[in-house]
Formats: sequence, structure tokens, C-alpha cells
Amino acid sequence: METQWLAFSIAALMVTVAPGPDTFLVIGNALSGGVRRGLATVAGILTGGLFHVSLFAFGVARLLMYSERAFWTVKMLGAVYLIYLGAKALRSALRPRADADIDGAAPANASLWRGYAQGVLTNALNPKIAIFYLAFLPQFLAPGDDMAVQSVLMIGLHYLMGTVWLSLLAFGAARMAASMRSARVARTLDGIVGSLMLGFGVKLAWSSR
Repeated sequence: METQWLAFSIAALMVTVAPGPDTFLVIGNALSGGVRRGLATVAGILTGGLFHVSLFAFGVARLLMYSERAFWTVKMLGAVYLIYLGAKALRSALRPRADADIDGAAPANASLWRGYAQGVLTNALNPKIAIFYLAFLPQFLAPGDDMAVQSVLMIGLHYLMGTVWLSLLAFGAARMAASMRSARVARTLDGIVGSLMLGFGVKLAWSSR
């Protein structure tokens, strides 16, 4: 049992630090709205993770595995939302602004609920997360009556790692943004984050189980 948990922890840590939509959403929001908005986004991602834990615990996640229509519907909703976020960031990158406008993006004026909602939707509307757990966890589970409990605990551990990692990124991005208060830098960062989110959306739309 200890060996299985150690192997899972190492594998989960590698998956956690691999860049994905959550990573760049947190970085983008922390850069534009400060650490509070970055952490609000992390809280939203954690909420979306709890949603997937619930799906897994009650066996609903298997519906995404065996129902092509259910998987396609959730996948397209997630892809459209990621593309929307990417397009919004790219539009911001193309919009002219003065250096003074950057000060208006202070954390006190940022929309924390918007960051939270973005985190929830980005995570909850990605069916590949549920499919990933269905394929990933069985190789680390010990046979027995408590396999469902083991699964939930392992997913919880994975999201705990993700919360710590993304929170560190939020603090780091916010500190970096404080030293780069220029319109040109802000537009460049918006362009990078927007392009990445757009790419993740297109990738999700064309992906299969």
C-alpha cells in the first residue's frame, strides 16, 4: 500500500507541474488582477476538482467514458469556453492602452468572482480530466472493498498538490507583474496567455477519448 501511494504521489506531482489550461489561467489572472484574483482562480479550479471527485465517487464519470454523446457535449462546452477566454485575452492584447491604465488593474479592483468562475468552468467543463482519472488511477489502486475510498483520496491528494503549486504560481506572477507596469508588457503577456488558451481550446475540441 505504501509503495502504491508513493508511486501515485510521484506520478501525480509530475502531472501537476506540467503546464495546462489551469496553469496559464492562474498566471494570466494573477498578472492582470494581482495575487487575490490569482488565488480566487485557484479556488475555482479546486471547486471544479471537487466536482470531478463527486462524479468519480458516484460512478457518473464512467458515463463520459462510454457515452460518445455525453463526452462530445461536455468536451465542446469546455473547448468553446477556453476559446472564448483566449479570444478575450487576444482582444485585450490588441487594444491600445497607456501605461497609466495598468495601474487600474490593481487587485482591489479586480473581479475576484470572475476569476473564481473562470477556474470552476475551465476545470469542470473538461471531460478529459474524468477520463484521465478513470485510466490513471486503477494502476495505483490496491484490490479490495475500499477502492472507491482510495480513488477519492488519491484524487484529493492530486488536487491538494495542484492547489499548492498553482498558489505559488499566483504569488510569483503577481510579484512579476508588479515590476512590469507597462502597457507594452501587459499586451504581450495578454497575447501569450490568449494564444495558449486558444490553443488549448482547439486541442480539446479535436481531441478524442
